[in-house]
Amino acid sequence: MMARTVRFSIALGFCISVFARSPIAQEAASDPPLTFRSAVDVVTIQASVKDAHGRVVEGLRPKDFEVRDNGQLRPILSVRAERSSLSLGILVDMSGSMRSKIDFARHAYTSILSQLHRGEDEVALFTFDSSLHQRCDFTTDINSLRDALAQFDAFGKTSLYDATAGVARRLAGRTAARKAIIVLTDGIDTSSTMTARQVSAVAGAIDVPVFVVATVPSIDQRAMLEGAERATPSQAADLRDLADWTGGHLIFASTLVETVVGASTLIDELRQQYVLAIEAATGQQWRHLEVRVRRPSTFVKARNGYFAG
Repeated sequence: MMARTVRFSIALGFCISVFARSPIAQEAASDPPLTFRSAVDVVTIQASVKDAHGRVVEGLRPKDFEVRDNGQLRPILSVRAERSSLSLGILVDMSGSMRSKIDFARHAYTSILSQLHRGEDEVALFTFDSSLHQRCDFTTDINSLRDALAQFDAFGKTSLYDATAGVARRLAGRTAARKAIIVLTDGIDTSSTMTARQVSAVAGAIDVPVFVVATVPSIDQRAMLEGAERATPSQAADLRDLADWTGGHLIFASTLVETVVGASTLIDELRQQYVLAIEAATGQQWRHLEVRVRRPSTFVKARNGYFAG
């Protein structure tokens, strides 16, 4: 995310007064005090934290996190964990290779919509083949989107990476605390001009995690992974890397049930993310981020960088 400027006014004094009387303030009394300036460039980071059993870790505070910016430990200005509205770009592969799998995509799409809150969460629907197509603009009227995939047929080449970058750019201006792209695909890109690494830079810079539900038979899953391992370093990045670098993840689904369950799990994870804020570095450059939790056997997923300046 391009670092944005947050300006504090006299209203801050009132907010601090109210906050000091709240239970949250009492719980956070042991955390290091925060220093506010009249103007500060802030980088937000969406982070999912799970334990060794894959369960979400709740109740973390600023002192529990460690954020390094280009290797330098940075103070954490705030950590939010409350449930908030979502802003999703759902991207559905409608290329020719999806012809036999389009029912999987439709069921996953329906499963995602069923977990969203009408009037609160917002969704836009995109499809792609060799080009990106916006089928429905961002809306909180979830019911109006339910039949949006009914009339589309799979056809053409697959520009998966280009399409993902396009959706990430459209999400940049959305105001929801939690934004994400959910891609429903068979995982095969045949015509993109961009690479997974380039797309991850675009999505990671604006803090848009990419979650991928790949409807791929088991035998093809192994072939995809082995192919990536055999590739040269410049070619080795694939959908797993794209998801990991942006703070999302890849789910393989070889049956209809796996597809629906996988799509549902993603929404649960998004709702339980932490949103961290740090002060941005100066200068115009790409900055590498590392987010950790100071607890044993915890695993964090977050974007791996941002553009400063």
